Amino acid sequence: MQLLLIRHAIAEDRDEFAETGRDDTERPLTKHGKRQMRRVAKGLRRVLKAIDVLGSSPLVRAQQTAAIVAEAYGEMEVTTVPALAQAAPDDFAVWLGRQRIAEVVGAVGHDPHLGVLATWLLTGNTDPQVTFEKGGACLLDVQGAPRASCATLLWALTPAMLVRLGD
Repeated sequence: MQLLLIRHAIAEDRDEFAETGRDDTERPLTKHGKRQMRRVAKGLRRVLKAIDVLGSSPLVRAQQTAAIVAEAYGEMEVTTVPALAQAAPDDFAVWLGRQRIAEVVGAVGHDPHLGVLATWLLTGNTDPQVTFEKGGACLLDVQGAPRASCATLLWALTPAMLVRLGD
């Protein structure tokens, strides 16, 4: 299976949002972040024709990003995956392992968690060596059951690269 990891788009400033008294889990994307992510999603669609399953962290900014990606891929359903909100890589591997019939699984989350997850799948190490810009993505080829050191990096693209691909 292939695993598409996507970092959420540009969200409201953390400190300014904290002044509202609302929990950070509710922090949404900015208008600019939504607009840019629509362009990023067009680029994703050019390099990856289909996604069979799309999972997202439960945090609002990731859910909003996943909804934009889902729209670009024909209004597909988004599954909330708690393990994409800072859980251990093993927890995500359990969810990913349940998606065996899917050829391409998309997952929208946060940095540094996605960096830890990608590094673990690639090397078995949990010290993040992969970083994601907001709206950036990478595609991994996962061989067999999801576990440490089971994947190969196929590509990693910044949001600017994806926007250019979509234009």
